Amino acid sequence: MALENHSTINEFILLGLSADPHIQALCFVLFLQIYFLTMTGNLMLLLVTRADPHLHTPMYFFLSHLSFQDICFSSVTVPKLLENLLSQKKTITVKGCLAQVFFLFMSGATEVGLLAVMAYDRFAAICHPLLYGQVMNSLLCKRLALGSWGLGFLNALLNILSAMNLEFCGDYIIPHYSCDLPSLFPLSCSDLSPSFTVMLCSSLYGFGTSFLIFYSYARIVSTILGISSSSGRSKAFSTCSSHLTIVLLFYGSAFLRYLMPVSGSPLELIFSVQYSVVTPLVNPLIYSLKNNEVKAAVKRTLRKYLQC
Repeated sequence: MALENHSTINEFILLGLSADPHIQALCFVLFLQIYFLTMTGNLMLLLVTRADPHLHTPMYFFLSHLSFQDICFSSVTVPKLLENLLSQKKTITVKGCLAQVFFLFMSGATEVGLLAVMAYDRFAAICHPLLYGQVMNSLLCKRLALGSWGLGFLNALLNILSAMNLEFCGDYIIPHYSCDLPSLFPLSCSDLSPSFTVMLCSSLYGFGTSFLIFYSYARIVSTILGISSSSGRSKAFSTCSSHLTIVLLFYGSAFLRYLMPVSGSPLELIFSVQYSVVTPLVNPLIYSLKNNEVKAAVKRTLRKYLQC
């Protein structure tokens, strides 16, 4: 199980997004701006939800965890992508590649856990408003957040332990800008069945969380349709619209990315960029632009610090 098993190949070549130097320069500027905006937006949302007392509620508690998670998610792939866009030698060591695989799995699994927890929070708030304060107490919120991070770590650990037994020989070119497990399978000369089985089992976690989200929103929609006043229905739906938009964006791009065969095609790269680069960027924008409470909290926080 040791990393020394990878004796045939010590590093891989990441082909990246394009071989054209002019396109690489444009991509570097674009992704550098995206990374800067991702860090700025998520850090601001994280600080605002922590600093403003009006946002000390379960929904924004989970949102702060999602913002921190998006910072980690984007940092797994974008810095290496930026480095390779400037470098002639677009290589990554086997150890570095496996480390990237581990943190990608952990980030993705943690994110789906947090999205499921946030769906349950909306379900409790809309379907059981009188019991909401008792159900979503501080201890339960901390346990749900910790459980999301713990299951994400366990998911990544199981996958990386099986991947560490793979031996790579022959071709060492990855037709991608980052390492992930499906991209490594064609390069291995080992038996892939254990790793494939573990990855398949871990994907059940993603399907399980998506089912919980679907069930929560089915109950939410049923409850909203039962509200007599149109203003009440509009207010109830507005509390879910931001989260539902993020769910559709994340799950849609993730399923399209991992259901496609590994080929390095432009369409596959587009879905990968949307999944691992664009989604962490737009999450804070969606919550900031579509949520009046967040916009008011940002104004209060900025006014407070500008006065200081």
